[in-house]
Amino acid sequence: MPIINRIADYQDELTEWRRYLHQNPELGFEEFKTSDFVAKKLEGMGLSVHRGLAGTGVVATLTSGDGDGGAIALRADMDALPLQEKGSIAHRSETPGKMHACGHDGHTTMLLGAAKYLAETQNFNGTVQFVFQPAEEGKGGGEKMIEDGLFNLFPADEVYGMHNMPGIKVGEFAVAPGPMMAARDNFEILVQGRGSHAAMPHQGVDPVVVGAHIVLALQTITSRNINPQESLVVSVTQFHAGEAFNIIPDTVMLKGTCRVFNNELQGTLPDRIQRIVDGVSSTFGAKSELTYHKGYPATINAEPQTKFCADVAKEIAGSENGVDLKPVPSMGAEDFSYMLQKRPGCYIWAGNGDSAGLHHPEYDFNDQLLAVGASYWSRLVEQRLPKNI
Repeated sequence: MPIINRIADYQDELTEWRRYLHQNPELGFEEFKTSDFVAKKLEGMGLSVHRGLAGTGVVATLTSGDGDGGAIALRADMDALPLQEKGSIAHRSETPGKMHACGHDGHTTMLLGAAKYLAETQNFNGTVQFVFQPAEEGKGGGEKMIEDGLFNLFPADEVYGMHNMPGIKVGEFAVAPGPMMAARDNFEILVQGRGSHAAMPHQGVDPVVVGAHIVLALQTITSRNINPQESLVVSVTQFHAGEAFNIIPDTVMLKGTCRVFNNELQGTLPDRIQRIVDGVSSTFGAKSELTYHKGYPATINAEPQTKFCADVAKEIAGSENGVDLKPVPSMGAEDFSYMLQKRPGCYIWAGNGDSAGLHHPEYDFNDQLLAVGASYWSRLVEQRLPKNI
């Protein structure tokens, strides 16, 4: 694969950086050592570095040429997961209960590698904002950076993101216009019945039965309430009730998640669920309370920027066969979606090879991807902000 030769020379250094980050994982909004490490490296490259957006975020600015070529932002996430690492790799996590199980250590390192190369060569005309984001894993660090003025303080016409993907060969990519990742909401349903002896159910209102009917009825949202051409998942993942064999409890707590690619459809889900909860509960004489937590919107790629990224990826992959242009969108969620709501751009998957899956306790980022990803970022900048000759 045509990795940039100069970046290939960084391989040992990038591997050292990535493994240091892997050994020192930090959770969302707690990336203090990580952001110190990132800021120090960027400052050593001669970039202008700003810290503090979303608490632990880091943004570095590099302008080359006359600066009139426009401005783009490249984003990497930095946080780890609350997961105990398994396996016996030499650079395994040194922090109990925390690990980089999603590859954010690699994402951070790839962007640092691109920053190093671009600062050295400056073979472009314009401005690059290198955005190192905290708290992607469920805490909305991307949204917080925007609220703190990301694109006001660091203007960008477009924004780009990248995530490793196990199961795709290293050196290959997958990208498509439109949805790449789903919107993600969570909900809680408290069913209030009336407890009784299990042998005398007629003396109470059984919330377990009510809860069971709610679980089944919620599936009709997907099967009967929306267009079959839409993709929607409504999953009840927790059902908490009772403490004894012979007591019907007073209450049941249900918890679950919704995943959807259509942001407009996402907005209708609270009312749809509420109607089902109210209807089923009243049928059995119970009362229920729905608490709905709206989460990340869908990650939606803009078509022009996606076509451009696909062309860059083909160059790095060495052929068109190395880029899947019709990947099946993932029902996972990604808070890069907030940035794509503010600026057009593209989110691409880069192959991590045959590693364990994302969020698995034996996952490890493939260091062979480091130079590939850094080369992709660098070519993206050089082709999106070409230098006048």
